[in-house]
Amino acid sequence: MLEFLSYSFVQRGLVAGTFVAVACALLGVFLVLKRLSLIGDGMSHVCLTGVAVALLTSTSPVYMSVPIVMAASVGIMKLTQKFKIYGDAAIGIVSAAGLSVGLLLTSLAGGFNTDLLGYLFGSILTVSFSEAVLCAVLLGIVLLCLLSFYRYLVSACFDAPFAHTRGISVQTVNTVLVMITSVAVVLAFKVVGIFLISALLIIPPVAALLISRTFKQVLWLAALFGAVSVWVGVWISFVCNIPSGASIILVNLAILLSSYLWSRAGGTNAR
Repeated sequence: MLEFLSYSFVQRGLVAGTFVAVACALLGVFLVLKRLSLIGDGMSHVCLTGVAVALLTSTSPVYMSVPIVMAASVGIMKLTQKFKIYGDAAIGIVSAAGLSVGLLLTSLAGGFNTDLLGYLFGSILTVSFSEAVLCAVLLGIVLLCLLSFYRYLVSACFDAPFAHTRGISVQTVNTVLVMITSVAVVLAFKVVGIFLISALLIIPPVAALLISRTFKQVLWLAALFGAVSVWVGVWISFVCNIPSGASIILVNLAILLSSYLWSRAGGTNAR
C-alpha cells in the first residue's frame, strides 16, 4: 500500500477521482429522485463529440467538451419544455445525436487510437495537475450550491407544485442542476471513461437510499460510497493490472449489493 501511494500520478488520480466521485454522488441523489439519472448517460455520449473535436483541433478534450456538453444539457431541458416530450425521450435524442456526431468526427480524426480509448474506458492515472484542480473546483461548486440552495433543491425534488407556489422556479433549479452535472460528466470521463460515467451518478445514491433513514444521511452515505469506490477500485486496478474505470464501477456494484442485503436484513429506507 505504501508503494502504491508513493507515486505522484497515483496521488493525483486518487485526489481527482475522489473529488469527482463525491460530486457525482451528491448530484446523483437529486437526479435519481427527479428521475433524471439517465441524463449522465446521455451527456457522456455527447462527450465523445467533444473528445473528437479536440482530436481534430489538437486541443484539450476536457476544455473542449465542457461547452459542448453544457450546450447539450440545455438542449435536453429545452426539448422537454418546448416540445412537451418526456425527459427520457429528450435524453435519448440528444444522446443519439452526440454519439453519431462523435463517431463521424472520430473517423475524420483518424479513427480509434490509444488516447481515445483512454477516454472511452477511463484512465484515472493519467490525470494532470490542472485536471485535478478542476475536479477540486467542481466539488467546491457542488458543495456551495448544496449549502446555499439546499431547501430549494429538496423542495423541487420532493414536491414541485408546492415549490412553485413558494415562488421557486423548478425549471431554473433543474437547468442549473443539469448544467453542473454536465461539468461533472466531462471531468468524470478521465476517471471511469465515457461509457461508465452514468454509474458514478446512479449507483452510490441508489445504494445510500436503500439503507438511509434521513435525506441528509443519503447525501453523506452517497458521497462516502463514491469516495470509497475510487480508492478501493484504483488499488485493485494497480495490484491486479486491470482497467481502473471498470474496477471502480465493480466496487460500486459490490457496495450496491451489500446495501441491498443490509436493507433486506432489517435496514430502512430514507424518509
